Amino acid sequence: MGRGGDNGAATVFACIALVGLIAITSMFVHVGAVVVARHRVQAGADLAALAAAGALDSGTEQACARAVAIVRRMSGSVTSCEMAGWEVTVSVERNVSIGVLGARTVRASARAGPAH
Repeated sequence: MGRGGDNGAATVFACIALVGLIAITSMFVHVGAVVVARHRVQAGADLAALAAAGALDSGTEQACARAVAIVRRMSGSVTSCEMAGWEVTVSVERNVSIGVLGARTVRASARAGPAH
């Protein structure tokens, strides 16, 4: 046996360090998932605004319906679809699960219309 009665102390320290490393890695994975979801929601808002602006000649209801259809395909939901002249502003949100920390809602909005 060893001297001083610290048998196994390095093993306990290594286990604690490993648990900490796993926790930090898990946190980075969840933060990364939220960042990716935020980018996808922004892309959905951008596409929806462009599609709605392109469909304005069919009426505002048809334009917003097109925006909603696109956002649904991207697993989001439209929270608002507003027209001001030939400009469309679409706001989108999506819930993202982040493990034991629960779920968060990511939001984005985009505006599209003719260039002046």
